[in-house]
Amino acid sequence: MTVPGARHLGRLDGWYTPPMGPNRELATFGSGCFWCSEAVFARVRGVSKVTPGYAGGAEPDPTYEQVCAHRTGHAEVVQVEFDPAQVSYEQLVEVFFGTHDPTTRDRQGDDVGRQYRSIILHHDEAQRRTAAAVKAQLDADGVFGRPIVTEIEPLPTFHPAEGYHRDYFARNPDAPYCAAVIGPKVAKFRKRFAALLGPGPPQGAGE
Repeated sequence: MTVPGARHLGRLDGWYTPPMGPNRELATFGSGCFWCSEAVFARVRGVSKVTPGYAGGAEPDPTYEQVCAHRTGHAEVVQVEFDPAQVSYEQLVEVFFGTHDPTTRDRQGDDVGRQYRSIILHHDEAQRRTAAAVKAQLDADGVFGRPIVTEIEPLPTFHPAEGYHRDYFARNPDAPYCAAVIGPKVAKFRKRFAALLGPGPPQGAGE
């Protein structure tokens, strides 16, 4: 989702990402606008941090403006830090597939462009196998009624997004896009994946 008139405020954390806590793993997913993805995964039990960012492109220092202008090849993604003792990678993949449309290429709803492609960026071979197996099973079961077009690729580099994208839904619950798109998506997640709900962030509008 492009923010009309948004100012580039810079990456408020200066690209610095604190080290992971003990017994934590990472997963990286692109399922359209990263504001939506962040709001969903932040509510999964065992998830300690969700960072919006860019991955899968060629530009070594991508900005939001460049990605939205289709000049870098990056996808909007979220990097999820989680405790595998509380939620498995397979369950995260199931949440990923269950909270967006993986059958539309380079778009989610009215958000259209290569940056909105459905993509799983695996961190190791075990993650690749799990993601491929879940995708294959969903296709075999005809869950979506159309072939899944989700790309599964190794993660090259993750670039954290600018600071003003962090906790976007929590900070802007009444913004039109949040109320019309993110709120209903979070509500759908809460209903469909009730068994995976964690304490999460404070509830915002639309929940």
